[in-house]
Amino acid sequence: MNGQRRRGRYTHAEAILGLELCDRLADTKVLLVGAGGIGLKNIILTGFGHITLLDLDTIDLSNLNRQFLFKKKDVKQSKAMVAAQTAGAFNPNVHIQPIHANIKEPQFDVEWFQTFDIVLNALDNLDARRHVNKMCMAAGVPLVESGTAGYLGQVQPLLKDRTECFDCIPKPAPKSFPVCTIRSTPSQPIHCIVWAKSYLLPQLFGEDQDGSTELDEAEKQGENTQEIATLRKEALAYQVVRSALNSAETTNDAAKTVFHKVFNTDILNLLSMADMWRSREKPTLLDFDAIMDGSFVVKEPTKSGAQPANSKGELNGHINGNVKASTSASQKGNTGLKDQRALSLQENLSLFVSSTNRLASRLRAGEGIISFDKDDDDTLDFVTAASNLRSAAYYIERKTRWEVKEMAGNIIPAIATTNAIISGLIVLQALHLLRKSYSALKNVHLQFKPSVPLSTINLCPPNPKCGICRDTYTQVQCDPARVTLGELVDGILGDGEGRGSGKRDVSVYEDKRVLSDPDWDDNIERTLESLSVTRGKFLMIVDEEGEWGTIAVALCELPPNHPAGGPALVLPSPLPQPPYNPRPSTPIPPAPSRKRSAHDDEVSGIEPSAKRAKTNGASLPELGSPGKKRRLEVDGLVMLDSAGDKIDDDDVIEID
Repeated sequence: MNGQRRRGRYTHAEAILGLELCDRLADTKVLLVGAGGIGLKNIILTGFGHITLLDLDTIDLSNLNRQFLFKKKDVKQSKAMVAAQTAGAFNPNVHIQPIHANIKEPQFDVEWFQTFDIVLNALDNLDARRHVNKMCMAAGVPLVESGTAGYLGQVQPLLKDRTECFDCIPKPAPKSFPVCTIRSTPSQPIHCIVWAKSYLLPQLFGEDQDGSTELDEAEKQGENTQEIATLRKEALAYQVVRSALNSAETTNDAAKTVFHKVFNTDILNLLSMADMWRSREKPTLLDFDAIMDGSFVVKEPTKSGAQPANSKGELNGHINGNVKASTSASQKGNTGLKDQRALSLQENLSLFVSSTNRLASRLRAGEGIISFDKDDDDTLDFVTAASNLRSAAYYIERKTRWEVKEMAGNIIPAIATTNAIISGLIVLQALHLLRKSYSALKNVHLQFKPSVPLSTINLCPPNPKCGICRDTYTQVQCDPARVTLGELVDGILGDGEGRGSGKRDVSVYEDKRVLSDPDWDDNIERTLESLSVTRGKFLMIVDEEGEWGTIAVALCELPPNHPAGGPALVLPSPLPQPPYNPRPSTPIPPAPSRKRSAHDDEVSGIEPSAKRAKTNGASLPELGSPGKKRRLEVDGLVMLDSAGDKIDDDDVIEID
């Protein structure tokens, strides 16, 4: 095998990398998460011998411009499967295993990650990136994180205890909007697009739901109660409209029914809440027939999308006399590509009617649930038309079909040249990690600066307060149906005498769920399975006093050769020993005396009084911990050790 490698394609690689590293590459196992435009071609041509390619997505039309692995005939097929088949021809010596699945599925646990020598991330999803980062920290496997956006790109090597991890620096949360803003008071084009895509389309053609969960959450967060009550009634009314769309007797009047419900009745309900419009301009009702015959005019927004006040003499609605209707979305943009042309109000209504009828026909043909897809012309037309009609009602700038596709489809601009540069940098950092040349590792940024297109930054050490890479990771093999929460926690803590950190007050979490704490132990006797804590999940054991580090326990399956009558829990050996940082003891100041100060000539005559009763050598029972006594003394209270203890009358303040 090595002789065959040296005779051909690897001659240049051996000259650059050295014979030893090139030979190691043939046996190196790589996990590539994400089969988009970066990573795969370069690691195949470099000679990494065993590549596992995992991706959940299917190929979209917009994926074809950023790489050379997919063709138009591959649209809607698995990215991982097609990429492996196409790229496999680049190097027949490489073994590629494609997996069409979600990286967060339970079978991809810590033990599975430990079978790889290195992990390469090529994801566009923040949640999945954080998950892979945590799994690599738990498995102790080096990770190369990467990403591109237009002309920009980044490559960051990550290694537990040597570099910061992906979560050491908090990432900005994805942009979200309050429910009431989306459903009642939009002020930006994106509000109308999100409403059409995530609310109106699912209500009419997607999952049949009343949106009660979303509204319940909005109510908990303190949004307008009266407004939410109106939205609940509005959601229930959509069920009637949806039934009409599903009816076999539905005619073209169904689109008009939907229009009247959405852009007339619902807006009337909102206008009935006078308080909502004290500080904002009221929306206008849209008239189906007037828009169709061109006799309806709506005030145009400013270019910034702000809501201008009505100018004198200008009204929304029907036109009287010989005033010319202005139904165009803007005075520009009426030339050019079809998708980039601004649509008039009349054109948006025609598109709304035709797309509604097309989607209704698909429902009646047996398509149960229709979800938004940026490459589905019917759903994209519907979202474009509905969002623009809503924008018109609220005096918001309207968008072209291409702009709506970009915003609703979350399309990240991608350039093949950027992807090629980042792919090469990924391989370079991966080679440094395999060599263990940690001093050569760099955080590399590709930036839109012709004078300095690449910038490198030395890697930072781990953030000591990071809640991911600073945890102490361990793993247990168990049968969740037979192991209780208490058994697992006690087993991991050990007895403290050479085994584990010892029993202490702890709280136990699974993700964001609290499973137990010192004051609540209802789940201690329950099995892990009954708590939905199974393979692939983590239990976090947190010290109540904050002196011991957090232990993260990864759950794995029992080994295949485990005897049927064997123990249901196999603990790690040795048990995890988290760092111990005792709190510094701070001296507690004595409680201020409540006695009256004596004159100097009286001091000599005062005899010290006994504070405790005589015990005749017998020890008194301990009624409280020293820490609790100290806390009480700070509050000016005195804890007695027994009922026979006496204190001076001057130390007592009686309160009636």
